[in-house]
Amino acid sequence: MKDYKVIDCDQHVIEPPELWEEWLPKEFADRAPRLVKDEDGGDAWLLGEHKEAIGLVAAKGVSPKDLKWTGTRYADLHPGIFRSAERLELMDEDGIDAAVFFPPQRTMIYFMTLKDAEFHLAGMRAYNDFISDWVSVDRSRLGAIWQMPATGADDAAAELRRAAAAGAVGVGLASWPSGEMVLSAADDPFWAVADELKMPVHVHIGLTPARQPVKRVAARKGGAAQLVLLAGTMSRMPLIIAEMIFNEVFDRFPGLVMVGGEVGAGWVPYLLSEMDDRYRRNRYWCDVNLELEPSEYFQRNWKVGFLRDPYGVRNCRDVGVENMMWCSDFPHHINDWPNSGQLIAEMSKGVDADDARKLFCENAGRLYGFTT
Repeated sequence: MKDYKVIDCDQHVIEPPELWEEWLPKEFADRAPRLVKDEDGGDAWLLGEHKEAIGLVAAKGVSPKDLKWTGTRYADLHPGIFRSAERLELMDEDGIDAAVFFPPQRTMIYFMTLKDAEFHLAGMRAYNDFISDWVSVDRSRLGAIWQMPATGADDAAAELRRAAAAGAVGVGLASWPSGEMVLSAADDPFWAVADELKMPVHVHIGLTPARQPVKRVAARKGGAAQLVLLAGTMSRMPLIIAEMIFNEVFDRFPGLVMVGGEVGAGWVPYLLSEMDDRYRRNRYWCDVNLELEPSEYFQRNWKVGFLRDPYGVRNCRDVGVENMMWCSDFPHHINDWPNSGQLIAEMSKGVDADDARKLFCENAGRLYGFTT
């Protein structure tokens, strides 16, 4: 067993240029994501008729005033941003002992929003097979989060079983498992398998309705609207947590473990207080009869990933020390590589050492099987 000190619950893989050519079945080659140039000469993925630039990924020495959405080329990136052996080098430089890896959501949503279920499933399976191979370079340090399809709860449950058999440490949802617009009993077959297999289920920031056209914006993203989105990444998670609790999902599946990815933690105590109060006042006329108080389901069934949340860390006892896990979000531009150690030290000031070790190592270590 390695001596883990820092475990990162949320990193990302930028798709290597050859991913879809190598992993997607050949019959789908004409619709596969392919690399093209953006308007500033950078690399972008062509997703159907829409072009998505690689975006704001880490580049050593680039200051915020020099960041651009377009113009980034694979040739300009450290290979560790898309190659696993080299990623270990970047983790070493940042003091990260182990990490789990989330799918690139823009590409996943391309497959998910199309109405061709066969192509949708093929894209998800191709990525999942790729990421399992990617982390195989060192499974004591790298864990795979598989992407779940949104073609129905039975398909998602089948892919969940395949994930467990392949050694994935968790799975991610971009939509409700049924693919429907709202949570319903149609999702229960998936929750049942996740409970049975004790597989953590992740919602990374929020959910997107499946098989619905995505409103695309210009490649040159920015402006006040972009800052609103960036500043409000936690805004969808309270509703998802409340929706699952008040619809009695955790009474039916008490062992289900959910993770809110990259959403912070400082807002959690207020949500817990509000859920308990609203339930007490309204449970009878709303005809909701839970086995536990709403806040108890969060404590038992939910975890949240936080990046830079000194307020949440200082108040970790109110959030729930066992419910918080630190993440870097590398290689997205919000990360602090190679200075994550400094960030962790600053957030840990005045925090009980045992609590800090749980937040920055042990909680993720136990959840993802790196530690016992």
